[in-house]
Amino acid sequence: MAAAHRQATTIADLREKVKKMVAGFPVTRHSVVRSLASECPDVRRAAFGALADAYWKPVFKYVRLKWNADSEEAADLTQGFFLRAYEKAFFSRFDPAKARFRTYLRTCLDRFVANARQERRRLKRGGGVELVPFDFEAAERELQRQHGDGVQELDRFFHREWLRSLFSLACDRLRRACASSGRPARFTIFERYDLADDESVRPTYAALASELALSVTDVTNELAAARREFRRLVMTVLREQCATDEEFAHEVRALGAADDL
Repeated sequence: MAAAHRQATTIADLREKVKKMVAGFPVTRHSVVRSLASECPDVRRAAFGALADAYWKPVFKYVRLKWNADSEEAADLTQGFFLRAYEKAFFSRFDPAKARFRTYLRTCLDRFVANARQERRRLKRGGGVELVPFDFEAAERELQRQHGDGVQELDRFFHREWLRSLFSLACDRLRRACASSGRPARFTIFERYDLADDESVRPTYAALASELALSVTDVTNELAAARREFRRLVMTVLREQCATDEEFAHEVRALGAADDL
């Protein structure tokens, strides 16, 4: 999967369109956050895995920067935080009337790291809990590439990294959806055109058509379909990570107004 920084063009395009879309979204049908308080262990486990998948990279980078942790310690703290959060059901105690979930998670994280530092002992992994596999080496490379000179506004940084994660998850879902529907070329066109590292080397529609043995019209239609599905998937992932309809509406408005991606 392409690195999150490759999604700048797509994010900019989506930001313009999403401003027109807020009123049209239905109420929350399913929320991962709500599922954390389910009485069914399997539901709780699946919900926790989804949240870990969405937040582990922002957490790792945040710990590296705010807590001045080296890569190894930040990896241990990130794994330890999610393990402790699962064992102690941190997130099931979240009250959406008091704060957004992202704010609550970061408060829990800061408290956890402070306590872990005070204890002065390495956090242990294990306990029979299988979390999402975390690629810390890739996250470290991203951090050095994106923020090698440090970050001044950590609140804004955490929000931006969460958005990168949001868009990466939506891209992963789009890739799988295109593959399962027998339209892998649709994602290839989307990836090559909208996720290009450098706009100056972005292929033309004609070049993509020649490479994939399609007509230029087919390339145009497939890209338009991929963009529609991508926008829908972004909203789906976002909705899953919000505890209430009000929080979802707020996050959509914030996404439309974002200028720091």
